[in-house]
Order: sequence, then structure tokens, then C-alpha cells
Amino acid sequence: MFRIWGKVYQGDHIEKQTVYARDERFTYSEFFRYLTDICGELDVPTPVLLKPHLFQYAKFNHVVFRPADFMEEVPFTKLVLENIL
Repeated sequence: MFRIWGKVYQGDHIEKQTVYARDERFTYSEFFRYLTDICGELDVPTPVLLKPHLFQYAKFNHVVFRPADFMEEVPFTKLVLENIL
């Protein structure tokens, strides 16, 4: 089982948040599916997922998506996914 805390920030304030939990084992090959599900729950567009994003999540247990990581304009400062240990 794993849990990911998804947070949408406007400046330094959390605008929306959700905890995504799955009973299956975490795999990096499914990370885009997790990201898509979290963005759906938060009602925000899905960002472009690159290798540096995966490396950041693997090394630091969190990843930050900035507005430049999205294909469309977003009304927030950042989207943060954090692994809940």
C-alpha cells in the first residue's frame, strides 16, 4: 500500500489537497496513472511528466510541477506530490 499527498498551491497557501491511496505496490512505470488520477481528483489539468520529475520523486519523496510543466495555462503557482511514509 502507498499514499501520495497531492497539493495545489496559490503562492504559499494550499488551495486544494487530496490523499491518493492504493492497496497495490508502488511502481514507477505506473506513476503517470497515479498523477492522472490525482489531477482528476483535484480538478486540475495533468502536467507533462519527464524523467527529472520521476528522479526528483524517487530521490526526495516529492515532486513539484510548475505552470511551465503544463500544456495549458493554470490558475495556481505549483502542484506538489509528496509520498506519505
